[in-house]
Amino acid sequence: METNRQKKIGTVLQKDLVDILQGEVRKNGISNLIISVSKVSVTTDLSIAKVYLSIFPADKGAEILNAIRSNTPLIKHDLSQRVKLQLRKVPNLAFYIDDSLDYIEKIDKALSGDENPIENPELLIKRKKS
Repeated sequence: METNRQKKIGTVLQKDLVDILQGEVRKNGISNLIISVSKVSVTTDLSIAKVYLSIFPADKGAEILNAIRSNTPLIKHDLSQRVKLQLRKVPNLAFYIDDSLDYIEKIDKALSGDENPIENPELLIKRKKS
């Protein structure tokens, strides 16, 4: 259960991280790439912020994630300049790809297509009776 403080810090970090990441994309002249920060969750001791990114096009996801991870110290420094009046210490950043949209799409396809386990129960993994 997230405390209000964790949620507030997560929101502040999310807003500034969006600005930083999109600024980098613009500065480097990369067109047709969209990076959005879908969620930031901060640990209870406020030392680590897990940053979930949605990257479009998705096939560039791993490459972009690696680039972001290798620039984490610079991103953290930039972030600390922006939030120094709100936070005494900026949490360490851990970046992940947010695959929840892919997961939702997969469920959607499964339910609308031939792979619907409700209409086609053979698709379900058989459990052994003990």
